Amino acid sequence: MKTNRTETPNISKITNVFRWVITLSLLATAVIGNYIYNGEVSALIRAIGVVVLISCALFVASKTTEGEAAISFTRESNMEIRKVIWPTRQENIQVTLIVLAVSIVMALMLWGIDGIMVRLVTLVTEM
Repeated sequence: MKTNRTETPNISKITNVFRWVITLSLLATAVIGNYIYNGEVSALIRAIGVVVLISCALFVASKTTEGEAAISFTRESNMEIRKVIWPTRQENIQVTLIVLAVSIVMALMLWGIDGIMVRLVTLVTEM
């Protein structure tokens, strides 16, 4: 007996769309509820409500196909960050001083070239 494998992606796609609708509804509820209850309810309670609704929306969004891919990407990125060899404090200071020195030298050179150009333009326009 053959199983119909084309139905599973449709169910998954429908579930995925439904989860996105729930996510957007929760976010819209947070924004609209905060706006509606602006003067009636204290800011602390509204802030707690917004945080709870956004947390629920993030949880539901994390169960979608795109959410799972984003979580997987974040985990892989953190693993790659751990592999990076970060410069020491002394290396950071040395590089910062080099950049500062080069910036000052370039600023002085541009200032000098500008001064020369101003004098040349003044000399040419006075003739």
